Amino acid sequence: MEVSPLSHSDPATGLPVGPREGRTAPADYTAKDVLEAVLASLDDDKAEEIVEIDLRGRSDVADYMVICSGRSSRQVAAIAEKLAERLKDKFRIYPKMEGKETADWVLVDSNDVIVHIFRPEVREFYQLEKMWVPGAAHTTPR
Repeated sequence: MEVSPLSHSDPATGLPVGPREGRTAPADYTAKDVLEAVLASLDDDKAEEIVEIDLRGRSDVADYMVICSGRSSRQVAAIAEKLAERLKDKFRIYPKMEGKETADWVLVDSNDVIVHIFRPEVREFYQLEKMWVPGAAHTTPR
């Protein structure tokens, strides 16, 4: 069976775009499904100041970005580990993770949804939201 090289369309233009790296066939879930699972996992693990950023039509890196904080390095690492475990169990997604060793800032990349988990001081220093959100209208604080 041949797989179509076009996996989804750009919401801004409606034009078809190719699959992201790591996804060769259409999945039985959507980016929105993954986003909802990510947000539920972060909520279950008591992540703080969760911000959801819609990247559709603005970046081909992912459809959504989520930024949140944990109170300590231990909590940041635990939030990231549980999130990765839940994504594997629910969607068979094996996310790439960076930064778990020090757990000041852990990046969890599930292709459609990128999650940044920070210690509060590190989040304040980098102010990642300002890079992606020119105005508060693009974020959905939780």
